Amino acid sequence: MKKILRFTLLLYLLCNIFNFSFGNENFFSRGLELFKDKKYDDARFMFERSIVFNPKDSNSYLYLAKIYNIEEDKKKEERNLEATLLIEPNNEEAILMSMKIALEKSNYSKVKDLSNSFIIVCKKLCDENKDILESLSNIEPKNNDS
Repeated sequence: MKKILRFTLLLYLLCNIFNFSFGNENFFSRGLELFKDKKYDDARFMFERSIVFNPKDSNSYLYLAKIYNIEEDKKKEERNLEATLLIEPNNEEAILMSMKIALEKSNYSKVKDLSNSFIIVCKKLCDENKDILESLSNIEPKNNDS
């Protein structure tokens, strides 16, 4: 009788673990589909659900930051980018988005620091860094002349 009880308990636990991990992936995948369809409110809800099941899902935080960027909520965008970089410090897209925010805020030292990190990790978006540094060099001499 004990063997049957143990087997049933083990089977129950395995099923729950499988459902838990599969459910989390479904939330992110569904959120990604909704994001591509430009249904940002629904996508935000799915990414937030994904984070509830897996708080270390850096991609969900990144896509939340993208949604807040579109909605022009800089505070929430920045908060989600910070969470993304805390979990995945080498996320080049998050670094690039953070650089753009720092540039808008005229935080040039942060832009340079992020740029140094970005150079190390960049694979796909390297040209974007050059554009930001170029615009930064165009701004800095104006500040020195004042």
